[in-house]
Amino acid sequence: MQETETEPPTPPTAGPLGKATGGARPMRSPRASLIAGGLIAALLCAAAVCAPLIAPHDPVRQELSAGLEAPAPTHPLGRDKLGRDQLSRILYGARVSLAVGVITVFISLTIGLAVGLTAGYYGGAIDFWFMRVVDVLMAFPGILLAIAMSAALRPGLGTVVVALSVIGWTGYARLARGEVLGLRNREHVEAARALGSGDVRILARHILPLLAGPLAVQATFGLAGAIVAEASLSFLGLGVQPPTPSWGAMLNDGRAFLLIAPHLTLYPGLAVVIAVLGLNLLGDGLRDLLDVRST
Repeated sequence: MQETETEPPTPPTAGPLGKATGGARPMRSPRASLIAGGLIAALLCAAAVCAPLIAPHDPVRQELSAGLEAPAPTHPLGRDKLGRDQLSRILYGARVSLAVGVITVFISLTIGLAVGLTAGYYGGAIDFWFMRVVDVLMAFPGILLAIAMSAALRPGLGTVVVALSVIGWTGYARLARGEVLGLRNREHVEAARALGSGDVRILARHILPLLAGPLAVQATFGLAGAIVAEASLSFLGLGVQPPTPSWGAMLNDGRAFLLIAPHLTLYPGLAVVIAVLGLNLLGDGLRDLLDVRST
């Protein structure tokens, strides 16, 4: 019986876009997510920083006779019930959302990093009690705790930041602790310890730089979450108080006129969706780019 010859499998080759073809499953490039997310994040930052320069009207100036005016050339996104320009208020609302997000992420990252580094590096009783505090805080729904704090304290920008930071640092603490547990016994750390380096120097020079990538990804997602949380609190009347523009407050104001003036809720809602989508795309791109297991 004559044997049939079989051809060896064709090795994968690179396609015109650098993707593997001919047998290997192509890997998803993070470049598209990075570009799209970075562009949206840059536009969000530009709108927030340059709002006083590019806003066509005063965001708090009222003109009651033009209330609920539909979009027009002089007011591209229409006016609200008090005759205030929607486009200007959305641009100024970006400042509030970005300010709350950046400050909240900075405070949460600082506290969480300090707790995670200490618990992961020293271990023992310190690690046990620190993580029990984290577990207790994470047992509460974050938005409900923020609502309770905002209702108990005086509503405002500072209250929103404090309420979101109280629970926000726990995620950074758990991430930093998990990374440090895997890094504290690495060869370069043991070598630095054998050469007489102190704990602070080891943490600052040999461990902390390796946490920059995971923490940057976590901070990007945390910024998006803080924007949604701020909008939620403002929607409930527990965030930034009028007449300061806020996307969540604009959504709440437009609910009563949803059928006769849908632009009051459509455009602030799109602003929240686009901002969160852009930051999530940026975080996904950074995560894929910095994940060595995907290379």
